[in-house]
Amino acid sequence: MKAIKSLAVMAMLSLSTGMMAQNVMQEKVKQNKAALKAKASKAAKAEAKRMKKEGWTVSPGGLPLEKQVDRLYMFLEDYDDDMKPLYIDGEGRGTAENYAAAHIQATELARMNLAGKINSETTGIVDNLVANKMLADDQAASITTTMLESKSIFSQKLGRLQTPLVVTRELKNKNKEVLVHVVAKASSIQEIAKEAVRAELEKDGKELSEGLKAYFNKD
Repeated sequence: MKAIKSLAVMAMLSLSTGMMAQNVMQEKVKQNKAALKAKASKAAKAEAKRMKKEGWTVSPGGLPLEKQVDRLYMFLEDYDDDMKPLYIDGEGRGTAENYAAAHIQATELARMNLAGKINSETTGIVDNLVANKMLADDQAASITTTMLESKSIFSQKLGRLQTPLVVTRELKNKNKEVLVHVVAKASSIQEIAKEAVRAELEKDGKELSEGLKAYFNKD
């Protein structure tokens, strides 16, 4: 009976210690996030000041430049509990005789820039599969080549994006230059990349191994 009571006490102490450690970790993560947000806000003000000196302004009806830069930085400094970034951004610049044309060009280039980051994600997935001997080198080379040619497809798969920053300035030749930043959830980028690699593996109608199925179905 004493042994059982001792085990029960030890179990309770262990549980209590575990809960305390978890609470400490959660508090540390909270403090880290707060510090990052404060740092982002300070950096945003400095960046907005620099951009104004370079002639950048906001379009009529847009948020003030400081607010736009601050919003972009808040996206980029948003992390999960493992301190991994929750959002990824893409930047694009467009130049044309009028604002509308320059804006369209800049937005498309920003999407393509973000699509390029999906490309990088697919390369990382393929390298990981090769390292874990789940994919042969020749297969990896073929998939990587295909992925490099898929930026426009990735851009379409991104769907509607957040656009925290849109600014413009007039050049010496009177043309308009527009700078656009778009952001997407990192999880969406990873999911598009995984689906692209999986689809390429299944293209020839081959059944995925159990190991590959498990890899693509994990969170």
